[in-house]
Amino acid sequence: MRLAAIDIGSNAARLLIVEVSNDKNGKPQFNKLNLVRVPLRLGFDVFANGEISKEKRGMILQTMKAYSHLLNAYNVKEVIACATSAMRDASNSADIIRKVKLETGLGIEIISGDLEASIIYENHIAENMDVANSYMYIDVGGGSTELTFFTDGKLTFKRSFNIGTIRLLKDMVDDYKWNEMKDYIKSATKGYKKIIAIGTGGNINKVFSLSKKKDGKPLSLDLLKDYYKEISNFSLEDRINIYKLRNDRADVIVPALQIYINVMRWADADEIYVPKIGLADGLVQHLYAEIHR
Repeated sequence: MRLAAIDIGSNAARLLIVEVSNDKNGKPQFNKLNLVRVPLRLGFDVFANGEISKEKRGMILQTMKAYSHLLNAYNVKEVIACATSAMRDASNSADIIRKVKLETGLGIEIISGDLEASIIYENHIAENMDVANSYMYIDVGGGSTELTFFTDGKLTFKRSFNIGTIRLLKDMVDDYKWNEMKDYIKSATKGYKKIIAIGTGGNINKVFSLSKKKDGKPLSLDLLKDYYKEISNFSLEDRINIYKLRNDRADVIVPALQIYINVMRWADADEIYVPKIGLADGLVQHLYAEIHR
């Protein structure tokens, strides 16, 4: 069975196509066939002007047309498409969704921050880790950060905050929002077993790649702080050249590190695992569960 997920975020749109097969115990295995990323950068429009510009509307439509052709080429029968923070905030998102549906046949659902947090958790990474610890998923996007807390074999809380990399670049996150996040994390995690962070999103994946750590090994909070100090001292052009970053990664990686560092400090977590998964992976698993429910 081939399934696909489309994640339209504040910084980029991603299409993930997977082949699902069952192992000898009947457990589904999700094998990645293709992952395509287009840097739409919708948040730069929406967080400044409240709507998506004509240029970006055209880019969304062309991207979804391209994705539709890929879905046909891979003979994908079931697809789920979701949009997050930027489309949640855009006053003209309903018009864009209607246009995409009309011209491509693809339906886009705008999901809440809490549902976004739940879907990321559906990757179930924490369930396969040491039960002696508690785990906090931290997913940092362009418009929001989703936190999901897992301890003693169960989901304890999920929460979305409108603190994201593009909002920080646009200077749209005030002290009140930071304090709200800090107070919530400190209160909600108090008294639990040692907390280990699980980081998702393109920025933490890039930091992990830069670290040259082996897959399955965590990054320390101190290492993230070192990268934050080091990378933030370089100009955008130097970041692109020194770290081989794309333009649309070079600007957001510093505010992303700031968010991961703050969340880990407030949760008293000193290391973070980076399983290289994101919302699209969770969406595929969510779709599979819906089909078999």
